[in-house]
Amino acid sequence: MKIRFGYRDIEFPSRQLGQLRDSQHLLGDAPAIWQRLDADGYLLLREFIARETVLAGRQLIMEQLQAQRALAPDTPLLEGVMPRGGRTARLRSEEIVRQPAMLNILEYSALFDLFEALFGEAALTFTYKWMRAVGNDQYTGAHYDFVYMGRGSRNLYTVWIPFGDIPIEQGTLAVCRGSHNLDSFARIRETYGNSDVDRDGIEGWFERDPMQIVDKFGGQWLGSDYRAGDVIIFGMHTMHASTTNLSNKYRLSCDVRYQPASEAVDARWKKGGTGHYGSIRRDMKTARAEWGL
Repeated sequence: MKIRFGYRDIEFPSRQLGQLRDSQHLLGDAPAIWQRLDADGYLLLREFIARETVLAGRQLIMEQLQAQRALAPDTPLLEGVMPRGGRTARLRSEEIVRQPAMLNILEYSALFDLFEALFGEAALTFTYKWMRAVGNDQYTGAHYDFVYMGRGSRNLYTVWIPFGDIPIEQGTLAVCRGSHNLDSFARIRETYGNSDVDRDGIEGWFERDPMQIVDKFGGQWLGSDYRAGDVIIFGMHTMHASTTNLSNKYRLSCDVRYQPASEAVDARWKKGGTGHYGSIRRDMKTARAEWGL
């Protein structure tokens, strides 16, 4: 099928954008999970969270969007249909994420169990959660998460949670396999991958056209359709992006971070933290030229 990835219309699945592989069968085997994370840079877990629990969270988000008049009138609430010309909606994240029905998802007990088994100690999650309602023709450019939250533990992991059944043409997460460990990405990891958007005043996205990355540095982009209950986990130096939302419905998702409880936490994302505070002083084209990339 034809989808859009960044600026390009491509086929999925194809050599340009392959299929993510499921690791749900590895649950309970921490060494095997670490081996898979080391090899692929990500962990896709199908049906990890109870479907009904996720759909209850979707209901909360849609009710907020409806109250903001961000949904098309006279359409089913849970479909999340955008008004004509709708692009994106600003969710009041702090209001949503503290509700018990939402915390049951974002701080799901099985997520704590998984990370505690992997870390060999108690896990914690950032107070701040990144809720998103992505509209028509919108997407996320390719980036490492480290540049946004790299001041604490190096054992920090992102959990991406889709709120509903989201086909790839609606704008889903894609990861670049090999970007975390291939020698061809070493210079990116050493430069961009050690930068900080607030300290250094740079853009967060490394590349707006994700296919440029594999053309120049190698690796392979992988994507998928997702269903309510699926999650994908990856580290701070796995390059990722999203496909473009070609539908008339919002793509709802949330990014949550987990790390060992004994290690330093990026103070921007603790309770009462500042969040981002810097301004962009260098665009990525300038920064990449300085890095020789």
